[in-house]
Amino acid sequence: MKQICTTVMAVAALLVLASVAHAQVSLNAARIGAQDQIALAKFYEAAFGMQEVNRINAPAGPELFLNFGATADAAKANKDVPIVIMHRDSNDLKDPVPHLVLNVKDMAATVAAIKAAGGSMAGEPRAFGNSGIMIGIAIDPAGNRLELIQRP
Repeated sequence: MKQICTTVMAVAALLVLASVAHAQVSLNAARIGAQDQIALAKFYEAAFGMQEVNRINAPAGPELFLNFGATADAAKANKDVPIVIMHRDSNDLKDPVPHLVLNVKDMAATVAAIKAAGGSMAGEPRAFGNSGIMIGIAIDPAGNRLELIQRP
């Protein structure tokens, strides 16, 4: 619960900052790391139906850009913020706060897809107060945390 409160407060602070500077600043991408970027991209493709939309060859290995879409062309046309997977030397993440936040329509189906693709859950998804919102924390194969939010 403490982590959820911290996350909610961080999101609220970001919303306040964004409302002040919304005309000047926007989110470009969400970046995560892995020792094996290609294997992690396959997890996101299998678990969430994402497609590779760009690849930059960097000295430590490729940076892969993924977005949602039924096909690569549909994902490339998607104007949503992409996930960028870059090289990270270790899968040992000591700070659990930085993470992706994903909206899901069916928590149970998403959890099943995550597990089938090689990810895991940090406990069971749970209700967020009396709001009807369900929240779950998943962990991808590289150790990145994913907050899953299902709205009523």
